[in-house]
Amino acid sequence: MSLLLNRRRLLAGAGLSIAGATLTACGSSESTADGAEPASAAAGFPFRYRHAFGETVVEAPATRVAVLGVTDADPLLALGVQPLTNTGFTFYPETGLGPWAADLLTGDLVKIDSDTEFSVEQIAALRPDLVLALVSGIDQALYDQLSRIAPVLARPVGSTDYGTDRSANTLTIAAALGRTEAGQALVDTADAAFTDAAAAHPEFAGRTALVALPYQGRYGVFTPGDARGAFMADLGFVLPPAVAALDTGDSFFIDLSAERLDLLDADLLVVLTDDADRAEVQADPVLQQLPVVRRGGLVLPNVDERGAMTYNSVLSVPYGVNALVPQFAAALA
Repeated sequence: MSLLLNRRRLLAGAGLSIAGATLTACGSSESTADGAEPASAAAGFPFRYRHAFGETVVEAPATRVAVLGVTDADPLLALGVQPLTNTGFTFYPETGLGPWAADLLTGDLVKIDSDTEFSVEQIAALRPDLVLALVSGIDQALYDQLSRIAPVLARPVGSTDYGTDRSANTLTIAAALGRTEAGQALVDTADAAFTDAAAAHPEFAGRTALVALPYQGRYGVFTPGDARGAFMADLGFVLPPAVAALDTGDSFFIDLSAERLDLLDADLLVVLTDDADRAEVQADPVLQQLPVVRRGGLVLPNVDERGAMTYNSVLSVPYGVNALVPQFAAALA
């Protein structure tokens, strides 16, 4: 396995921060779901969806849905359908659901520990009529295996692993359920949360901001193609030019070695870590030397704030905006 793939898996869903604490998976945001039919056309069936691994045809509204995408359960629950399975992020170990979605779960589900390493037979035994793997890291071989069980919605053409746009993800799932109008309403609500916050804080527009996660002595900085980077972009923030120049578009994060942590300087720096490691991050001598930290521009979200940004779903966005925007404003002030 390549070093890059190892890093991608660490940043996408396995584990570690500074002291080996659990590291979280990527939801995603800015790439386009070019394969999804327009909402007006997708209300009918069969629903045809082109994606990175081919084309999926859903013949009738799905009702038994297995979820493998790390944030795909949020729009599913918001649309009134209970998942048979869920993956989610490691900081929500029981169901993979954050507080914005947990109350919508009315029954039991099978918790899958990984979106790429699981028993296909276990999924088959649940007899799903749809598998959601939009915000996931499945490959062609795994897609082919799952497709023998049920239609699979995978990441869009041209997107990276975990790189499905929030709105397109929601509308694609809604179309497969025959609930396109409800899906559009969810998208509009989430978009309005960002629009209203940006309007209330014009000082965000064009200011530089970074969302970073420490792992193995390095930092991963999330691009606007990732859920966390997109969260900031939707509020009006931009990457510092030196960091933006390193974004090739091929990955959801930019890997910074210990020797290049000077690139973490920005108007606002958001560092994601577990609550148990907060003090260690605050005491990091490298971070303490950064101008952004010296002038009070460091924000350390708690686990649910971090979760809301990481999921960046139609359910988590209002929660995250309400919790984080005041902290961002205070840090910039």
